[in-house]
Amino acid sequence: MNCKNCNAEINSKFCPDCGQPANLKRIDKKYITHEIEHILHVERGLLYTIRELSIHPGQSIRHYLFENRNRLVKPILFIIIASLIYTTLNRLFHIEDGFVINNETDLENPSTVGKIVKWIKDHYGYANILMGIFIALWLNLFFRKSNFNFYETLIMLCFVQGMAFLIFSTFVLLHGITHLDIMKIAGPIGIVYSVWAIGQFYDKKKPVSYIKGLFAYILGMIIFWILPTLIGTIIDLL
Repeated sequence: MNCKNCNAEINSKFCPDCGQPANLKRIDKKYITHEIEHILHVERGLLYTIRELSIHPGQSIRHYLFENRNRLVKPILFIIIASLIYTTLNRLFHIEDGFVINNETDLENPSTVGKIVKWIKDHYGYANILMGIFIALWLNLFFRKSNFNFYETLIMLCFVQGMAFLIFSTFVLLHGITHLDIMKIAGPIGIVYSVWAIGQFYDKKKPVSYIKGLFAYILGMIIFWILPTLIGTIIDLL
């Protein structure tokens, strides 16, 4: 018989090319139990990932890149989960974070720039991955003598930005419970953590690592906001 996934010839219980089972088992109690255990495993891994990234982010991320990729939550999944937690808490407490400002006045007929800004506010996870691309480009330029390539740098930023959003989430939760105006300091603390984690990743003993990390982070954010604004403005003019 042929594999129903890749059409390769199968002479055993599994496809030799893609690993697809020759015959899928029906969904039953055992399948549901396995799925629940998988979710619980992700939750346990999430707590472990948060702890490791809080204590020694640089060492943990390097360990993930070069030694063991099973102990930490997958980086892209991590940043999406962290952003989802932040967005959910933000909407629950109806808090205006101030990180994304939209001065759009015509809500019925928004400009292209307004639509882009709204998409960013509704999709923080994906937007931060895109922002990470620009930050990674600057980091690769500033740390061009390091042994990390662009994709490894991008993975590192997924972990770092994910933790930053969990920091923001903590402030949103505290703000919602206490009603204290503490969101103004959430942004600076998130940036401080990000710069500290980036410096730890490259060389924690050299102060210049943190300085380069700060400049790369700021320049990446600036370009991330300039390009969508520029593209949206050009589209509206055309």
